[in-house]
Amino acid sequence: MAGCPKIEQADTANVEGDQMLKMLSFPERKESGLYCVTKKIFDIVVAIFILILVLPLIPIIIVLIKIDTEGPLFYRQKRIGKNGKEFNLYKFRSMVKGADKTVESLKQLSDSDGPIFKLKNDPRITRVGYFLRHSSLDELPQLINVLRGEMSIVGPRPNLPSEVAQYLPWQAKRLEVTPGITCFWQVAGRSHIAFQEWMRLDLEYIRKRSFQTDLKIILKTFPAVIARKGAY
Repeated sequence: MAGCPKIEQADTANVEGDQMLKMLSFPERKESGLYCVTKKIFDIVVAIFILILVLPLIPIIIVLIKIDTEGPLFYRQKRIGKNGKEFNLYKFRSMVKGADKTVESLKQLSDSDGPIFKLKNDPRITRVGYFLRHSSLDELPQLINVLRGEMSIVGPRPNLPSEVAQYLPWQAKRLEVTPGITCFWQVAGRSHIAFQEWMRLDLEYIRKRSFQTDLKIILKTFPAVIARKGAY
């Protein structure tokens, strides 16, 4: 895959990976032209609609971030998209300035059982950042990624290059589709979901993806955001 980091596979995971590939194997599915066009139009319409809807909130978020701590308004981070292509993912900044420089010292405290770094009580999160994360408002700038065609409204969440480099071959299949803002993982509990189950849910989406599936996920996303389950 062009631009994709080299996928490394631990020897101890060979058997598990083979079993998972067999269990999750599915015939190569070609997206219909109608679905691709419909999804693209849907992404643009929904992204613009949400941006208009939240427009009054954006100045408030900007002021709160600036008052709370020093640092940039937006947080930009390299992520891996469809077919391993790198892109810049945008968020409203929810951590203190220079938070990336301290991540190595916190990795041993990660709540994740996989290569993804997740820390429920991350000391780097600001007071405003805590609110933004639990309300998912920090994700709003990713609508720009959607309008640029780098992301979709619905699709597997994009991971860091360092995380993708640790994927097993069956996990790398999630890179075959455009990443999204929400998917089965978000509506099932987000950070409360084990890493292997997260990957399995993404492959399930790839098998079932359709306009109807996307609509169902979006409708389930709203109550999941309100409930804040697994949001940190």
